[in-house]
Amino acid sequence: MGKGLSAVTKVQQQVEKSYIQAKETYAKWGVDTDQVLEKLANIAISIHCWQGDDVSGFEGAEELTGGIQVTGNYPGRARTPDELRQDLEKALSLIPGKHKVNIHAIYAETKGEKVERDELEPRHFQNWVDWAKELGIGLDFNPTFFSHPLSDDGFTLSHADPKIRQYWIDHGKASRRIAEYFGKELGITSVNNVWIPDGYKDIPVDRYSPRQRLNEALNEVFSEQLSAEYVLDAVESKLFGIGSESYVVGSNEFYLAYAVKNNVLLCLDAGHFHPTEVISNKISAALTFLDQILLHVSRPVRWDSDHVVILDDETQAIMEEIVRGDFLERVHIALDFFDASINRVAAWVIGTRNAQKALLKALLEPTEQLKTMELEKDYTSRLAILEELKTYPWGAVWDYFCLQQGVPVKERWLDVVKQYEKDVLLKRG
Repeated sequence: MGKGLSAVTKVQQQVEKSYIQAKETYAKWGVDTDQVLEKLANIAISIHCWQGDDVSGFEGAEELTGGIQVTGNYPGRARTPDELRQDLEKALSLIPGKHKVNIHAIYAETKGEKVERDELEPRHFQNWVDWAKELGIGLDFNPTFFSHPLSDDGFTLSHADPKIRQYWIDHGKASRRIAEYFGKELGITSVNNVWIPDGYKDIPVDRYSPRQRLNEALNEVFSEQLSAEYVLDAVESKLFGIGSESYVVGSNEFYLAYAVKNNVLLCLDAGHFHPTEVISNKISAALTFLDQILLHVSRPVRWDSDHVVILDDETQAIMEEIVRGDFLERVHIALDFFDASINRVAAWVIGTRNAQKALLKALLEPTEQLKTMELEKDYTSRLAILEELKTYPWGAVWDYFCLQQGVPVKERWLDVVKQYEKDVLLKRG
């Protein structure tokens, strides 16, 4: 007699059987799950490198500044560029689909040479480009306006000192050229996102002048005409930060107006607003006047604490807005969180897979039928169906997607991460 089916084969058969049943369930609403999974596979999420090393970078900075704080000391933090890329590669192998990696200027590799940020060049990121080519993925970029002696007083692009302000303007220009290089070399448009920590701890007398300076500085940063085929520029607001509790120069109102006037992307970060505000409600408003936007999907807990993304109501609402508005081609989805209290590779996997799960649930909605109910003022049916859909077998479709993409189904990815922790992370000391 034969030995019977292996455990892996049994899991595969169960996943496929459950998927067939789920497919039939959704087909009753006219939803083709095969097409949904094909669409999901083509949605690239930009995964931030700074989760892997607690936003340390490779400049040798001893302190993280700019209102950013990372807590925890879980073993295995990446200490070198190679270790960081190794960890990212492990995470990517456990996440279905093909994605992008988002890096900050402080992740330059200068071979021991002291290179000021305003002098950074594409060659300082060549290893990142070569790595991305091997994996067939794109790279996004961010100038780094924090953790630097010239940002210690809390101001950069809006600084009252023209020499300091010019330093940061030149850094912004250099960053755009680096992002352009990414786009040219990889054949995938690079999003270059500008966030600055500028602001006051206490109530200022003059709110206007710093914003005038920021406006002029941004105009200079973006003055060089670069092809949108290679690089797209974004500006990111914030409500407050540690050290800028009372006033932030780059507020949402400022950047929304700037983005509309100057045709750059507005970045909406889930943690950069009042605790009762949500970015899901801002997406359609911004896209009424902007061609494209950038999202930083995160999870604030009482403040901009950048917790790992979970499958909560707001994450789901964000993805529903994107899908329901047919904004998939106009919204760039990036992640932004850093947790040093748990396995950092696991944090990437948990957060990214949850963002994808929310996208999948949104894609499985019978959107047109729901819109018809709404137009016909059948609000009873709209509410009833939306609630029933919550318990539809989307999990079976997700499991099949993982199987289809060659990544572990359900929590089996955790076994891989635990083994990687034992074999690699714990040996870093």
